[in-house]
Amino acid sequence: MDVIPVIDVQHGLAVHAARGQRAAYRPLVTPLAAGSDPVAVALGLEALFAFPRLYVADLDGIEGRSRNAELPSRLSAALPGVELWIDDGASPQTAAQRLAASPATPVLGTESVRSAQDLATVWTLPSDRYVLSLDFDKERFMGPCEVLAETERWPDRVIVMTLARVGSGEGSDLKRVSEIVEAAGSRRVYAAGGVRDLRDVEALRRIGAAGVLVASALHANKITAGDLEAIADRR
Repeated sequence: MDVIPVIDVQHGLAVHAARGQRAAYRPLVTPLAAGSDPVAVALGLEALFAFPRLYVADLDGIEGRSRNAELPSRLSAALPGVELWIDDGASPQTAAQRLAASPATPVLGTESVRSAQDLATVWTLPSDRYVLSLDFDKERFMGPCEVLAETERWPDRVIVMTLARVGSGEGSDLKRVSEIVEAAGSRRVYAAGGVRDLRDVEALRRIGAAGVLVASALHANKITAGDLEAIADRR
């Protein structure tokens, strides 16, 4: 079971994300770092546990502002050997152009897939070089309905992103994750949104999730270094 820490970046700062209501996000306050600089937060997470991957949501890019273009290189320099998953709202065409030039793994969120041409480009990408994020806001799927129907075209790794549960403390949407796990076949499915503690991680493992994306529970010490060691020992 993989635990992947998340850093949400808005206006250049790490922020506390809650329920996808981005206008209300505020700079992150965490015992893991002094201040809200994303690199400082990443180093604080690395001090907590040797995470092999880090997920970064560049909300400036996702919301159509200038993305934090230097952030991936800053994070790579600070965390050598850590695989970066970057969702910055890039179009599938832009992500395709970056594959050869950037060591980061692009995350393509379905909320950023806006046209038939976008979707056609997504399906041409190498299945092992990007991550597809299936984005949901409560019960609404954010993206072309064809994405959910054409499961055979999904890449090797898929995120189930339930924005309404991010930072909510309500727990994961086990039913939806279970449905996606069943549809995904041998693909690795990662749950995002609402993970509270070790019990939630274990519940997701039991229904077949390959991993979880976590932020608030780490900063609130509800998932501890000891918990992370225990999860790693069960792999």
